[in-house]
Amino acid sequence: MYNRLIQTLADGEFHSGQSLGDLLGVSRTAVWKHLRKLESYGLVLESVKGLGYRIPGGLELLDPDAINSAVDAAVKSKLKRLELLPEIDSTNSYIAALGDQAHGVVCVAERQTGGRGRRGKTWVSPYGKNIYMSLGWSFEGGAAALEGLSLAVGIAVRRALNADQAVKLKWPNDILFDNRKLAGILLEMTGDPSGVCHLVIGIGVNVGMIGESQPAIDQPWADAKEVCPYSRNEIVARTLSHTLPILEDFSRGGFAQYLDEWHRHDACMGKPVTLITPALSVEGIAVGVAANGAIRIDSGGVVKEYSGGEISLRLSK
Repeated sequence: MYNRLIQTLADGEFHSGQSLGDLLGVSRTAVWKHLRKLESYGLVLESVKGLGYRIPGGLELLDPDAINSAVDAAVKSKLKRLELLPEIDSTNSYIAALGDQAHGVVCVAERQTGGRGRRGKTWVSPYGKNIYMSLGWSFEGGAAALEGLSLAVGIAVRRALNADQAVKLKWPNDILFDNRKLAGILLEMTGDPSGVCHLVIGIGVNVGMIGESQPAIDQPWADAKEVCPYSRNEIVARTLSHTLPILEDFSRGGFAQYLDEWHRHDACMGKPVTLITPALSVEGIAVGVAANGAIRIDSGGVVKEYSGGEISLRLSK
């Protein structure tokens, strides 16, 4: 019922309570209660007496046909299945539950109720905004062969946005615009650490949040509409078109083949940074990344490399 209501209001036009009630087969009072529920989805509703209800500006809902038709023909064969869900706790969890059957499966959702980022942080996921997408992929060679993969996926997302020089890559998994977070990547692995690894690649891109308050986001954020003309469906398709070839190439050559491109768009290169781990805090100057994807920091004239799952890198103020 909620999906039908959203699909009707997605056109951005006014719809009377009576017409919505007729559509859903409920009373006008029940319609009002359902509309109140939509507000908890993060949707902004406008009510005007005599006109009815609308979502100002409308919504571009995800469309599997539009996505599939826009995916590069050369990579379509690498996709096993595209799952498009109105709501899910987490697209990463959905793909992870498929286990060794997840290779080539993509899950995209309109809304997440339990979206997450690195280090257990919540990924704010309002309905019909942003890209919440996860992809399953299997790699041979164990966990060591995956070093630097999150950086390579960041390059794929940046390419997908066809971004100018103002869009930067921040180690280990962020895409920034004007020093504000535009997109993020979350990699989660299962399987044999020394053999075949099953990876869930989560990608989140902010799209369509301009003009809306997002008090739950605790850092400056940017929106893809600031940097490119693509719709949500186009961004999903372009991200898949750029990510899948990189995953295949990465299996053969690792991160080293992307090192120069990363350095051209490194948000931290030559800047004071603070590296925070569970055991220590390091201050110094970022001097790029190593061929294995480790961050390199010059602290007092000594350059050291750091990598690992629970590391946070911050630009010093």
